[in-house]
Amino acid sequence: MESEPYELIYWPMLQGRGEFPRLLLEDAGAAYVDVARLPEADGGGVPRVVAVREGREPGPRHYAPPVLRAGDLSIAQTGVICSFLGERLGLVPDDEASRLRAQQLMLTVLDVVDEAHDTHHPVSSSLFFEEQRDEAIAATRAFVSVRLPGWLDYFESVVVDTGGGLVGPDVSYPDLGLFQLVEGLRFALPKAMAAHCDRAPEVLNLAARIAARPRIAAYLASPRRIPFNEHGIFRYYPELDVVPD
Repeated sequence: MESEPYELIYWPMLQGRGEFPRLLLEDAGAAYVDVARLPEADGGGVPRVVAVREGREPGPRHYAPPVLRAGDLSIAQTGVICSFLGERLGLVPDDEASRLRAQQLMLTVLDVVDEAHDTHHPVSSSLFFEEQRDEAIAATRAFVSVRLPGWLDYFESVVVDTGGGLVGPDVSYPDLGLFQLVEGLRFALPKAMAAHCDRAPEVLNLAARIAARPRIAAYLASPRRIPFNEHGIFRYYPELDVVPD
């Protein structure tokens, strides 16, 4: 682990994809600075994120946050950051098969995150929800009726097969990612998640165990945990809170 705190650079007003590495850092008790949540006078705020996006910061150019700085390393892409931190922070076994399995499962979690985002922005991320409302309703119905139960069935089978977690009985970084996915879906699509809860009891048990881990519980109760809102990946719109077909 680096002697200096990790620097996490992400938008300061939403959980978004930055929440996935943030959960790893919090669970491990790692020292880190949530850079954009610092005052602008201290080099934080939205201007710092924009500077990273525009390539006005030292290091390689990145397309978009989150960006993690660890010593001389500057890393982007949520899955890559989580893999890096998971291995550094002891949230995955050391053997190659487990590391690759964890990477695969984390990327699968992030695949579902992308699909959840596309329920409310199925046409284009550059359009407002109100400009694609009808398409969003249709996309959400398809997601909660077909895609979501398929994803839950898959994760449930993996947790059952491994005896309690995605990679094994011990908590790994994809487990923390799955927790965030479950929490986000419960916020955005509460009726659908309630309707499907019986098909994934072990997934929900795993999410509850993650939430009860001492450092995660403390984080969730703290102001460091930005509430879900209508600016992030997981958004609640009454029109999309539908029961699966």
